[in-house]
Amino acid sequence: MPRFAVILPAAGRSSRFGSAEKKVFAVLDGRTVWRRSAELFVARPDVCQCIVVAAPEDRDRFGAAPADGRVEIADGGAERFESVANALARTTAEAEFVAVHDAARPCLTAELIDKVFDRAAETGAAMLAVRVADTVKRDDGQGRVVATVPREGLWLAQTPQVFRRDWLLDAYARRAALGAGVTDDAQLVEAAGYAVYLVPGSGANLKITTREDLDLAEAVLRARRAETQAR
Repeated sequence: MPRFAVILPAAGRSSRFGSAEKKVFAVLDGRTVWRRSAELFVARPDVCQCIVVAAPEDRDRFGAAPADGRVEIADGGAERFESVANALARTTAEAEFVAVHDAARPCLTAELIDKVFDRAAETGAAMLAVRVADTVKRDDGQGRVVATVPREGLWLAQTPQVFRRDWLLDAYARRAALGAGVTDDAQLVEAAGYAVYLVPGSGANLKITTREDLDLAEAVLRARRAETQAR
């Protein structure tokens, strides 16, 4: 069985959340957002390490680790790539693969984790994503439409993004040369010359950015609970 280390970045400023409380500490159906995200991984037999990346001023707020105690805390950096690099440096050599998952995506399912982990084990690198369904417009920076972008072949990136550990270490070692304009780990790995494969995700695997997103996540969890109870 391939072994996976999981990195959960949770050190962001939550500037768009519209609350004095950071989004990862918001309570979602009885538990904090970050804890719900971590609990998706810690009890899996194929996960040997789970690292939450926290802003230094927030370390004490994470409290006791969930589930079986396999959560470590790493210090966040000035930017997301620095935060992930801090956690990556702590990953165990026991892990053949590293999964990076937003701590603010608490509605991920075990089935999607299985699919993206399996695809990464087959190919070396895989990520969840959803096809672009809406018409895409490009503007001129002032709100005037200048083009309609064909949506064929376009996907919206999600997490987890999962990579061979040696590939991700190599990509991060060369980040200074590769990193201009890079927005996520998959793009960095691509820039390092490795192929990354897409696994269809779900619109319900939403990232909490605003208070409205928190309400949507609550609705997703309520619907799943009702469906389970109805079986």
